[in-house]
Amino acid sequence: MEVKIEESWKQLLKEEFSKEYFHSIVDTIKEELSRGVKIYPPGSDIFKAFWLTPLNRVRVVLIGQDPYHRYGQAHGLAFSVPDGVRLPPSLKNIYRELHDDLGVAPSLSGNLERWAKQGVLLLNATLTVRAGEPASHSKIGWQHFTDSVISTLSQEKEGIVFLLWGAFAKRKSELIDSSKHHILVAAHPSPLAQGAFFGSRHFSQTNNILRSMGDKPIEW
Repeated sequence: MEVKIEESWKQLLKEEFSKEYFHSIVDTIKEELSRGVKIYPPGSDIFKAFWLTPLNRVRVVLIGQDPYHRYGQAHGLAFSVPDGVRLPPSLKNIYRELHDDLGVAPSLSGNLERWAKQGVLLLNATLTVRAGEPASHSKIGWQHFTDSVISTLSQEKEGIVFLLWGAFAKRKSELIDSSKHHILVAAHPSPLAQGAFFGSRHFSQTNNILRSMGDKPIEW
């Protein structure tokens, strides 16, 4: 597995790519693929979030946990699915909250590339998964890598809005300097949260923060 990542991120994270844990991730994925194990997303999409949101464009970070594990769903962006794929339940709830918050009509497409291109880094804590086995790659080392991404963003940039949805994402607040950045916390949009996500108004809050810094709001 050749690591292909956008150049600004490649330079920022080059030390991570040389570490033993990262070589172990690559070896694990290669070994599983050699045995015919199906892994999502496709190799070309593993670092898609970084390609679509270069370092100098990051304004918002939305942290997910794990890629979708069913065929055709995962394409390298947290919570997102390709055009033409049925909306997952969590994404339906995200769209519902977006409508309640800003009046944005729910899209028929679950493809969030339009957010990523505006500076929303849609970062899953784990970047790959075995087909049909949720969280199957959660302990192969990916979280060392993505924790480093979050920590490095916190250190190197200022004024990022971090959206932490659910208990797992909330724990990432320990990696973020709250004196330099904005942290918005809410329940997870999953139906398992029994509606606790609704009313968080993170979309309008994010845009208000961006405006207060003289930045353009996100066209959600």
